[in-house]
Amino acid sequence: MFGLNKKDASLLLVVAALIVFAPFLLNPFPENSGWAQFNAGYPDLMQRFVIFGIFAIGFNILFGLTGYLSFGHAAFLGVGSYAAVWMFKLLSMNVIPAIILAVITAGVFALIIGYVSLRRSGIYFSILTLAFAQMSFALAYSVLTPITGGETGLQLALDDPRILDSGSASAGNIPVPSLFGIEMRDSIEWALGSWVFTFNFGFYFCGLIMLIAFYLSIRIFRSPFGLMLRAIKSNQQRLNYTGLNPRPYTLAAFVISGMYAGLAGGLMASMDPLAGAERMFWTASGEVVLMTILGGVGTLIGPVLGAGMIKYMENIISKINGDILHTWFAFLPDGLEDLVVAMIYPFIGKGWHLTLGIVFMLVVIFLPGGLVQGGQKIATLFGRKKTGATSSTSTEPAE
Repeated sequence: MFGLNKKDASLLLVVAALIVFAPFLLNPFPENSGWAQFNAGYPDLMQRFVIFGIFAIGFNILFGLTGYLSFGHAAFLGVGSYAAVWMFKLLSMNVIPAIILAVITAGVFALIIGYVSLRRSGIYFSILTLAFAQMSFALAYSVLTPITGGETGLQLALDDPRILDSGSASAGNIPVPSLFGIEMRDSIEWALGSWVFTFNFGFYFCGLIMLIAFYLSIRIFRSPFGLMLRAIKSNQQRLNYTGLNPRPYTLAAFVISGMYAGLAGGLMASMDPLAGAERMFWTASGEVVLMTILGGVGTLIGPVLGAGMIKYMENIISKINGDILHTWFAFLPDGLEDLVVAMIYPFIGKGWHLTLGIVFMLVVIFLPGGLVQGGQKIATLFGRKKTGATSSTSTEPAE
C-alpha cells in the first residue's frame, strides 16, 4: 500500500482513523456532565494537535535519526508563520500559496543555519542552534519591526494589497484564510443526545496535511537515506573511516526538518492569521524536544502522541481551577475537602507545568522509549497472557 510494508501501512491507517474520528474520540463526556471539562473536541485545540504533530514529526527526523539535538527549531516555525502572513497580505487569502511560501522560506533559512551549525556536533551544535533561534527572536521582536510587527506581531489589515483578491475586504471586514472559497473556520455541529460534536474544515485540512507529512516521514525512515542517518547516529567516527562524508546527509536532514517546522508555522498562520516573535522563543524549541522525548525518540508515531499529550495538558489541565476542584470534592467533609483541594491545586491551573515535569521525569526514568514503549509493554503483556510464551530479552526499535 503506497509503497509501505504491512506494518507501516497499518500504522498509517491508524493515524488516518484518529484524524477522521477525532471529534468523537476527543469528546467522550456529555456537555452537561461534570467531566465535560476534559473534552478536547473543539476546533482550535484539535488544530493544535495536528499542527504541533507535524512540528514534532519533522524534529524527529533530525533528532531521532541523526541524534543531533537542535534547540532552535522554533526559528523555522516562526519564519514559516511570518512568510504565510505576508502571503496573505500581499497575494491572496488562499492558504495554498501561503503554505508553499512558508515551507520554502523555512527550508532556505534552515539551509543557512544548518550549514554553519553542523560544523560542530554534540552540545556545541545544540548551543549554536539555540543562539541562532534567540538571534532570530531578537530580530523579529525589535530590529525588523517593519517586517515582523515587533512585539505586537504581524497582522492583516484592510488596506493590504492582496493582488489576487483585492475586493475581498470591500465590505469593511478583514477576510479570513480559505481554501478556494471554503473558510478555515467553517464548522458543522452535530448534536447527538447530550453530546455535541464539531467538524471543523480547518482541522480536517490540517489533518490531511499531517497524514501526508507522516507518510513522507515513513518513507524517509525506510529509505537508504534514512539508513545512512541511522549510521551517523550510531557511530559517525566509524562512518568517517569508511570515506563517507556525513555532512551532506545531516544537512539534508536538518533542512527537511526545518521545512516541516515551516509547514507547521504556515498552518498556524492559516488557522489564525497572526505571526508573533514568541513563536521563535527558546521555550517553543524546548517544547518540541519534550514532545518528541515523551512520545518516543526515533519512533514514527511517538512525536504525534507526545504533541497531543502536551497540548492537551496545556489547554485542559491548565483550565482547572480551585472552584472546579471544590465542585468535584464537595461530597467530602469541609475540612477534608479543603485539604484535598490544597494538595491538588499546585498541580493544575497555572501549575500545570509542574504536572508536566513529573510526567516527563517518570517517562524518562521508567519508559525511555516514551509513550510508544509503554504501549508496546502493554501489548506484550497481553500477548504473553494470550500465548503463554516467555518474554524475550531482545528489544526492537519502537515504531
